[in-house]
Amino acid sequence: MLLLTSLLLQATDTAHKAIAQAPAAAPEKISLFHLLQEGGALMIPLLLCSLILVYVFVERLLVIRKAAAVDNNFMVNVRDQVMKNNIEGAKATCKMSNTPVARIIEKGLALVNKPFDYIEKSMENTGKLEVYKLERNLSILSTIAGIAPIFGFLGTIAGMIILFFNVQHQGFSLETIAGGIYTKMVTSACGLIIGLLAFVGNAYLNAQINKNVNRMEAASVEFLDILMEASA
Repeated sequence: MLLLTSLLLQATDTAHKAIAQAPAAAPEKISLFHLLQEGGALMIPLLLCSLILVYVFVERLLVIRKAAAVDNNFMVNVRDQVMKNNIEGAKATCKMSNTPVARIIEKGLALVNKPFDYIEKSMENTGKLEVYKLERNLSILSTIAGIAPIFGFLGTIAGMIILFFNVQHQGFSLETIAGGIYTKMVTSACGLIIGLLAFVGNAYLNAQINKNVNRMEAASVEFLDILMEASA
């Protein structure tokens, strides 16, 4: 009996040592791709929104930066040509610049013999057209900023439906409700992130457009001053 007890104690001790020396199981890691898969079908419109967001933002940013690339000596050159009564030379300077500011000034040069009020009004209308060109497609960003969180909310509803369906048919357990919670949280997070990025991108581009509008207005005022000085 003592021998049997001793053997059992030795076996138990050996088992404990084996368990202690066994390497700990590697914790399961979760990947971003896995999370996106758990988001379900509503991740497709959210993906499309994100692609459109990137395309529109980059395209508008390049257009706005190109419009802002005005030579610091542009108005100086225009002034020199106008003061020399070389209107054609001033127009050539505007054509070489090919920016919204240059096109507004070129419009004023084309009407240089008209009354100042008429020239000012015509330049103002040209400026409005140039601003419209800069703002083109920006409404897409504001639309994405509004609809992306809505898709996320739809994902929340879909996740709750999946959750209750699993509970009804498979019983209440963590495994049965995990799928619904994944769908709910992933789509909500993605929708909010995309909407936030679209909102920030739209605000940033509008700020850059406002800077260009200020340059246009300043150049227009300076040009009218040059015409008044030249006609004095």
